[in-house]
Amino acid sequence: MKNQNEKSKEVTRRTFVKQSSLMAGGILAAPLSMNSMVNVYGDKKLKLALVGCGGRGSGAAVQALTADENVELVAMADAFADRLEGSLKAIQEHFEGEKKIAVKEKNKYVGFDAYKKAIDLADVVILATPPGFRPYHFEYAIQNGKHVFMEKPVATDPVGVRKVLEMAKLAKQKRLNVVVGLQRHYQTNYLDLYNKVQQGAIGKIRSGQVYWNDAGVWVRKRETGQSELEYQMRNWYYFNWLCGDHILEQHIHNLDVANWFLGEYPVSAQGMGGRQVRNGKEYGEIFDHHFVEFSYGSGAVIASQCRHQPGCMSRVDEVFQGTEGSLNIGKGIISDLNGNEMYKYPNQSNQDPNPYQVEHDRLFASIRNNEVISDAENGAKSTLTAIMGRMATYSGKIVTWEEALNSNHQIMPAEVDWNTMPPALPNAEGYYPIPTPGLTTFE
Repeated sequence: MKNQNEKSKEVTRRTFVKQSSLMAGGILAAPLSMNSMVNVYGDKKLKLALVGCGGRGSGAAVQALTADENVELVAMADAFADRLEGSLKAIQEHFEGEKKIAVKEKNKYVGFDAYKKAIDLADVVILATPPGFRPYHFEYAIQNGKHVFMEKPVATDPVGVRKVLEMAKLAKQKRLNVVVGLQRHYQTNYLDLYNKVQQGAIGKIRSGQVYWNDAGVWVRKRETGQSELEYQMRNWYYFNWLCGDHILEQHIHNLDVANWFLGEYPVSAQGMGGRQVRNGKEYGEIFDHHFVEFSYGSGAVIASQCRHQPGCMSRVDEVFQGTEGSLNIGKGIISDLNGNEMYKYPNQSNQDPNPYQVEHDRLFASIRNNEVISDAENGAKSTLTAIMGRMATYSGKIVTWEEALNSNHQIMPAEVDWNTMPPALPNAEGYYPIPTPGLTTFE
């Protein structure tokens, strides 16, 4: 296997979009004996399938193919043929003729049931469709004995979260590796600072602030002749059944870090949000800002904010205050109660290994070494944390963990085909219904 520094043309999933644990709580399980391992691959060529051929999935496929010298891409699936072909071309161009791509014409699958056909051909699958589909694709992969890399979040509603939790248990029983794209668990500076916190550097965490504030993301305009379903699929970020709102799709990273560093999940959430700037019909049904207070059983409170508003302060970061000091992850600094710097992470020059690549390196090394990575349970619970926050901002009510976990709120249809009517439909003027605090409720 290549040394990390020798891997050429390494790209992050974010870069790929533009161009075309080590943690406590069981993220990495103890190595298993040879006799207890169901899937023993040794030096066998591993077959990879990509389900979801957007920029994120294409970048993940490049990283998976880079992680292991004896893996090849054999199948691809997407709802749209043009997305699949564009992805395949970009991946082929990246490897410039290396024998990594073995996708026959008959193994390019298009449509809503395409994922099954692609998964059937693989040993390892990448699940990178819009998040609403994730629970059902994950279920099929685990039931059929596949190792999985899946992007975050892992669901868009509580019903989907429960399905992922159920499949997480089955994956452990089958000794299947599951890595979730919450890459901070594989990021050197986060791991270093986490270990310092575990050693008592700031005492017991009592509060924190987590941020995902930026100008927003792409918009894909409605094309002439598009059905409502195709329009929403192409513009998936702005529809909750597919995306879950940006508090889930992006801010999950920061909420996951809070859960990780605290070593617990929140017991309740309350907050506020709305559409103040990004309120045109092209932005579907999601908010442009959320502010949530998450309360934990230990008494800690995390203030969470995410915003998609151009021209405002941008910040993606996490900071924590403890009984003995404070931590600023973005700056890599631990300070005492008087604000004096006690420790600074030594490498802030972007020379650390790329965590997006490390995720795949760890996944394939675990498969080869007869070990098991089990990220799915934490991925589901961090997903539920963000969904609970969304439920709180949409309703204006206090939402408890148990209420969110046991809710029958389901916005993602269990099955979708081209005749499916999307859950949210525009009015005569083209505007979608928007959640209203004080009026919106959840079962």
